[in-house]
Amino acid sequence: MKLIYFAWLRERIGHGEETAVLPPGITTVAELVSWLRGRGEGYARAFAQPDIVRAAIDRRHSRPDTPLAGAREIAFFPPMTGG
Repeated sequence: MKLIYFAWLRERIGHGEETAVLPPGITTVAELVSWLRGRGEGYARAFAQPDIVRAAIDRRHSRPDTPLAGAREIAFFPPMTGG
């Protein structure tokens, strides 16, 4: 599965994208975020406040409880502001 990180998430993790093989039992966005937080200091810092990080599965905004089944790409990004 392709994982993409934007803005300060990318800066904290140290790269903008990667391909990951998820362990069994990771079935939702929230479970994926929890697993990512355990992958190292950069990931822990990036996902320290998981409630503010947004996710998109195959370019569709997704909630934490959204299933990952069939997903090819998951993008993570911080909340956006505009004007």
